Amino acid sequence: MPPDSDTATDERGTQGGDFGFDSGDTDQSEESGLDFEEAFDQAPSGDEPADFDVDTDAEGESFGFDLDQGSDEATEFEEEDFETEIPRIDLGVQGLDDMIQVGVPERSLIVAMGGAGSGKTTFALQFLHEALANGNRGVYITLEESYGRVIQSAREKGWEFGRYEDEGRLAVVDLDPVDMANSLTSIRNELPRLIEAFDASRLVLDSVSLLEMMYDDQATRRTEIYDFTRALKDAGVTTMLTSEADADNPFASRYGIIEYLTDAVFVLRHVRPEDFQETRLAIEIQKIRDANHSRETKPFEITNTGLSVYRQANIF
Repeated sequence: MPPDSDTATDERGTQGGDFGFDSGDTDQSEESGLDFEEAFDQAPSGDEPADFDVDTDAEGESFGFDLDQGSDEATEFEEEDFETEIPRIDLGVQGLDDMIQVGVPERSLIVAMGGAGSGKTTFALQFLHEALANGNRGVYITLEESYGRVIQSAREKGWEFGRYEDEGRLAVVDLDPVDMANSLTSIRNELPRLIEAFDASRLVLDSVSLLEMMYDDQATRRTEIYDFTRALKDAGVTTMLTSEADADNPFASRYGIIEYLTDAVFVLRHVRPEDFQETRLAIEIQKIRDANHSRETKPFEITNTGLSVYRQANIF
């Protein structure tokens, strides 16, 4: 993980090992020193985050693909009424929502899986912004980036996470993976109550792979992650986890666990076909329980306003 700017005030090293829900000796002036429960209660806005250089393509062009060669029939759903009693949500990603008939079921547990630089964090931020922009509340738990980096990354896309915090509708919780693993039982027990009290409709954990990494024993890892995902489901919140893909198989997670515990799996990957001079990004929906969806692989790009999927384009 790249180091934060010298002007950032929420360095990982300030967090220490104190991760109690009733931690009374925590310095509340340090953003990453906030305990889990207080982050929900106060939704702190924090100090001004540092400036970071984000290299984005603002042109929003055709991404190197022939958009006229896409097959309408391949991704169009049958023209019939789809009746469902399950409440549905949009993910907030242009082109991707069109690939899911009537939306993802509410309270689903979703994982965005991919390699480094595939857009997982941007996808997660965009997913949360969709709820916040529509007047709802959300929680962002980061194990990978600092608090300031999360706020700044959202700002670069035009998403006003700082304002949402000031309004008390967003809590950004910056945790160390070791501290979270050591306190997972407490978090698991408290999470449903905290989410209900905060009235959050969506939650993001970025990334579950760092949590999985804390357990050397495979059986313990499976048990802990299973129990944690059950707690998220019991909390009644629509959740997106990010996960690293396996180094040898982009369609599986690093530890081969989380894709079996979630309701929806989105695979983000790099495509390096021989006839292209540069790497492209592609997304596909591996599964969504209780939803009809396209199974095609579609190109996407990360623009200055987030992910944009070219639904009518083909990869090859």
